[in-house]
Amino acid sequence: MTENKSLVSTDSLVSQAHRLSVAPMMDWTDRHCRYFHRQMSRRALLYTEMVTALAIIHGPKSRLLDYSAAEHPVALQLGGSVPAELAQAVRIARPWGYDEINLNVGCPSDRVQSGCFGAVLMERPALVADCVRAMISEADVPVTVKCRIGVDDQDPETVLPDFLDHMVKAGVRHVIIHARKAWLQGLSPKENREVPPLDYDLVLRMKKAFPDLAISVNGGITSLAQAEGFLAAGLDGAMIGRAAYHDPGSVLIGADRLWGDPFAPDAFAVVDAMRPYIADHLAGAGRLHQITRHMLGLFTGRPGARGWRRTLSEGASRTGAGLDLIDRALDEVQAAAAA
Repeated sequence: MTENKSLVSTDSLVSQAHRLSVAPMMDWTDRHCRYFHRQMSRRALLYTEMVTALAIIHGPKSRLLDYSAAEHPVALQLGGSVPAELAQAVRIARPWGYDEINLNVGCPSDRVQSGCFGAVLMERPALVADCVRAMISEADVPVTVKCRIGVDDQDPETVLPDFLDHMVKAGVRHVIIHARKAWLQGLSPKENREVPPLDYDLVLRMKKAFPDLAISVNGGITSLAQAEGFLAAGLDGAMIGRAAYHDPGSVLIGADRLWGDPFAPDAFAVVDAMRPYIADHLAGAGRLHQITRHMLGLFTGRPGARGWRRTLSEGASRTGAGLDLIDRALDEVQAAAAA
């Protein structure tokens, strides 16, 4: 069963949402994670995990594409390199009402490379341009691209502006740039997020070179203060990945100030907001750990954070685990705070 938008989104709305976004992360940013993140920020743009075009064409569409209307604004990230397949996937996904469709040109994993998509496509900008043209032809929302500054021995100073020029000519109006190279041989996906040096200055220069192209920066951003700095420097958005997952409270609670919105619930209010959602999930034969695994970092840096994590980690996967376990985990936080 599809879940359509509760509000009509516009290009302007999505563009504004890009001021802060949470990166698409495999095995992490599923629908439960996104719903949880949405309780902390009403404004930030949230992304699905990458879904391949072929999975959408041939796989269980509802399982891959369903989400809660409360997640808006939310973007679907696709992986693929065959224009016709990507166009078909966009066409299939249209009834689900995502606010944006994004093409992955940044993931360096071996699995992605073997399918000739992800970061390896930085070597084939003309093909990427064909892909996004095909996607745009079937989309009723913005089509964006998430890329690297280059791969392997490419010179980013040459490769990135050429890539962006191809994107602009193909009709792309917003690009998210992970400010690191990807090394397709010799580094693991984890190492590719940490080892290649960040080059934020190059991303800033690309904004000056392409003033009409909206550009967001990704890679190594761990705080709202950093995100604000990039916005002040002239970029259109900042995308935060692992920090938004491991310490969501510090990144997302209060983030709506970037839009002049004072919404900033405390962590306990976030837990309360999750209760009806968790109860519905459990009533539908879901397991508690499917949701609470995304909530482990909520109290990071606060007294009782370890007890919160331990209680949920040890108990949420057990048969029959329910909301009472969350109460016990909260007791750990409250007891530590009172000590």
